[in-house]
Amino acid sequence: MADFFKDVEQKISEVVEELGKKTGDTLEIQKIKSDIRSLKRANERDLIDIGRMVYEKFQHGEIRDTDYITFCEAIEKREETIERQEEEIVRIKEGM
Repeated sequence: MADFFKDVEQKISEVVEELGKKTGDTLEIQKIKSDIRSLKRANERDLIDIGRMVYEKFQHGEIRDTDYITFCEAIEKREETIERQEEEIVRIKEGM
């Protein structure tokens, strides 16, 4: 009978441990998704700024592609970060 209770205790312990890991994974996924949303909002702001700059330069006849390199590099860097974070979500979900 003692073995039975020991087995039950072991199973309960394993289930609790697994639930804890899944909860941790879920929280990590939510944090990453929040980071992705922040990065996307920053990209949207930069795209608006680029549009405003293009229009102002257009109005003054001063369109030059090199004026936008900084914005484009920042957007590109955030897109790469988003891609890495989305891959991390997939990796975490596969481990669940």
